[in-house]
Amino acid sequence: MSGDAKSEAARRRTFAVISHPDAGKSTLTEALALHAQAITSAGAVHGKSGRRGVASDWMEMEKARGISVTSAVMQFEHQGVVLNLLDTPGHADFSEDTYRVLAAVDCAVMLIDAAKGLEEQTRKLFDVCRHRGVPVITFINKWDRPGREALELLDEIEREFRLKPTPVTWPVGMAGHLRGMVDVRDQDQMLRYTRAPGGAKEAVEETVSAERAAAEEGADWVQATEELDLLRETGGVHDPEEFLAGKTTPVFFGAAVSNIGVRLLLDAVVDMAPAPAPRELEGGGERPVDAPFSGLVFKVQANMDRSHRDRIAFVRVCSGVFERGMTVKQAATGRPFATKYAHSVFGQDRTSVETAYPGDVVGLVNAAALRVGDTLYTERRAVFPPMPTFAPEHFAVVRPVDIGRSKQFRRGIAQLDEEGVVQVLVSDRRGDQAPVLAAVGPMQFDVVKHRMENEFTAPVRLDPLAYSTARATDLEGADALNRSRLVHGEAMLRVRDSAWLGLFPSRWHVSSFEREFPDLPLETLIAAHQ
Repeated sequence: MSGDAKSEAARRRTFAVISHPDAGKSTLTEALALHAQAITSAGAVHGKSGRRGVASDWMEMEKARGISVTSAVMQFEHQGVVLNLLDTPGHADFSEDTYRVLAAVDCAVMLIDAAKGLEEQTRKLFDVCRHRGVPVITFINKWDRPGREALELLDEIEREFRLKPTPVTWPVGMAGHLRGMVDVRDQDQMLRYTRAPGGAKEAVEETVSAERAAAEEGADWVQATEELDLLRETGGVHDPEEFLAGKTTPVFFGAAVSNIGVRLLLDAVVDMAPAPAPRELEGGGERPVDAPFSGLVFKVQANMDRSHRDRIAFVRVCSGVFERGMTVKQAATGRPFATKYAHSVFGQDRTSVETAYPGDVVGLVNAAALRVGDTLYTERRAVFPPMPTFAPEHFAVVRPVDIGRSKQFRRGIAQLDEEGVVQVLVSDRRGDQAPVLAAVGPMQFDVVKHRMENEFTAPVRLDPLAYSTARATDLEGADALNRSRLVHGEAMLRVRDSAWLGLFPSRWHVSSFEREFPDLPLETLIAAHQ
């Protein structure tokens, strides 16, 4: 079995697509699946017929707003390699969900808008990748529209990320005037693209010789070849070891909505992205991929199937072989857990999975006992490092609109807390009927209202609180804060992990409390908006 795990892990690539909102992330996700022939037509179809929803955006709210508010998993094969693609929310308000996904992948594709370059959320997500040691492949998108110069974008990546960009493809023609693409590894030819109507199918590729490209494209071809010569002279050549060490990023150009340059990116994920490797354990040491089964719960999602109202825990297989029906242990409790209902997930669609290997993502259905960050294992115990929780900056009291729906209200709020949609805080002073929701960004509250009404049939009212800062404390610090009679703020217990948080209107109030109680602990939490 260990031999199976090792050989199967070698043909897995588990990666996420990350970007700033509106850079085209979900469109690229769909285009990659299209080129791998996992779907027959891409969802981001523009034109008179309108826009269909992409497979990875399955929630009604996502379809209505045209944004991703939750991560999604898609598995498909390309060139004999199994690809596990994790789409992530682009909006900064859902940073926690994205961080959890990045704990489950071995590589990331960073999407950059050709006109806008590096944007705020792109910078934050790259910092997370660097912190976790996740190598990054860069795809500069929307080259079929007016944008900045290619060399200027590379300079920005190197300057701001201290990361050497090494182009693997290079555009012939400026942004908005794309004439073709050169594979840097074979500069004796150019790829010319004919876009499919509406972008629903793969763009037709035509291979054009260098001589013909020079004759037909003139100055655009000359400029492209001169720029490539310059990059080669300055060391902008892909080196696999430097890439895996996080010192360089392979760069690709294209247009996801037109399916231009996507095949070359997909091939690169197969060729360049690392296969699953031994995983770091809490307290030191590693879990080899051929060790007995272990897995990390990185996401919990309810109501993906509205007809069954079920709950799925997404588990990244880290070592060994997962077999449906096997009994595993939950590291936090030591209790056994049966895996009778295990699914492979493609967007919202799912099929039963009998076997899974390192790098794969398994959806365990109705896994009520599992929480985000849990480690599962068989035989030799394993505990993976915990996932940090971001510091909330927005707070609101939540109440049911209809008191007769209190049971549904309590169940829904508990479910959203377990999924990590928001953090739920309670205190004796406020009572169970009026918990406080804590969020990184206000759009999380929109998700709560939408899901409480549509999934749990318990509409809610949110009353904002005048707090903007949270600090971790202990019971003694919580008592002192509450005795201050709201002079400084108030303390509440986070339901998910029974941790005390001090809530303050501002950092000035934090400083005031620290001056009055210098011996009591107040710890800064990880900030999502640094």
